[in-house]
Amino acid sequence: MKSRPLGRRPALALWLLVAVADLALVVSAVGAVTALSVLAALVIVGTVVWLTRGQARVARVAPPGRTRHRLSHRGV
Repeated sequence: MKSRPLGRRPALALWLLVAVADLALVVSAVGAVTALSVLAALVIVGTVVWLTRGQARVARVAPPGRTRHRLSHRGV
């Protein structure tokens, strides 16, 4: 009988099912309002970090048409 290699789709689906069950247990243990508050805070922090990194990426790129070209050393 052959065994499946690790990392195949059925194994991933099983682990996702386990993660959802764990999340349901955590929500039932701490309360729905607390879990939703933590989730909302994580989404807000993630969005702020994503937007900040995007702004830093835009700031590094020189705008087109604003670069100056030096004249050659021949006096032209």
